[in-house]
Amino acid sequence: MPNVKLHVNGKVIEQVVKDNANLVVLAGIKQLPELKYGCGMGRCTKCACKIINGSEDLGEANWKEKKMLGEKVEEGFRLACQMTITNDIEISQEETVAIKKRKEQQVK
Repeated sequence: MPNVKLHVNGKVIEQVVKDNANLVVLAGIKQLPELKYGCGMGRCTKCACKIINGSEDLGEANWKEKKMLGEKVEEGFRLACQMTITNDIEISQEETVAIKKRKEQQVK
């Protein structure tokens, strides 16, 4: 079973998850409550995270991620709600404030 290492709020949380897990679903059922998330559908970017290790096992970002994150996808950012975890992964939600601000500006 994959191990998830999450950097958030200055802490590192580790959690073993089932194969093919979705992190936002796990956050919603309190198995990974530290993960920041919102809509769970790829529209709000609250679950945006930077992949530190394990990106090679995720597959390509989908159209929602590319639309919502833009060039940030090329910098290693993904939406947790759109990822299926099959192997160990290390992610960070420490650098996602800029993404949220950019999305808020686009709405105005």
